Amino acid sequence: MDLGLKIKERRTLLMLTQQELANRCELTKGYISQLENNKVSPSIETLEIILEVLGTSFSEFFYENKEPQIIFTEEEQYEKQFDGYMQTWLVPSSQEYTMEPILVVLQPNSMTFNDYPHNGEEFGYVIEGEITVCYGDVKKVCHQGESFYIITNRKHFIENNSDKSAKIVWVSCPPNF
Repeated sequence: MDLGLKIKERRTLLMLTQQELANRCELTKGYISQLENNKVSPSIETLEIILEVLGTSFSEFFYENKEPQIIFTEEEQYEKQFDGYMQTWLVPSSQEYTMEPILVVLQPNSMTFNDYPHNGEEFGYVIEGEITVCYGDVKKVCHQGESFYIITNRKHFIENNSDKSAKIVWVSCPPNF
C-alpha cells in the first residue's frame, strides 16, 4: 500500500490543500508534502490525527477492496496422492469459501477413504469411467456423464470396480477434503 498516495487522494477528495491539512493537524506543510511523497513515515498518533481530520478511521483507510481471484491456473492447483487415487484441489484457497471443488482420479479396483458422517453436502460428476457411490448401506453405479449428490449424514465413499481409471469432479460444501 502506498500510504502517501492514499493520504493525498483522500486530501484532494476533500478539496484540502497541503497547508490546510497541515494546519488542522498542527503539522507543517513540508511534513505533509514529505508524507505524501513517502519520504517520512508518521507515528501511529500522527497518522490517527491525520485520518481523523480526513474524516476516516484506520479500518476504513486501510481497507482494500481487492478483486477476488476468479481464475485459477493449473500451476496453482495442489495435488496429493493417496493409496489408489489422487486428489487435485482445483481452487487452492477453497477452504476459505463455501464450496471445495476437487478432481479425483481413482485407479482401477480402488476406493477413496471411508468418510464418516459430518455436516454438509457433496456433489460429484463423472468425467471418465464408472464409479460406485457408497452411501451408508446403499451402493449405486454412476457412469461417465452422470452425477451424484449426497447429504453427508452417513458414511460415504466412492469406489472404482472396473479395470480403467475414473475421473470425477467432486465438490464438498462446506470444505471437507
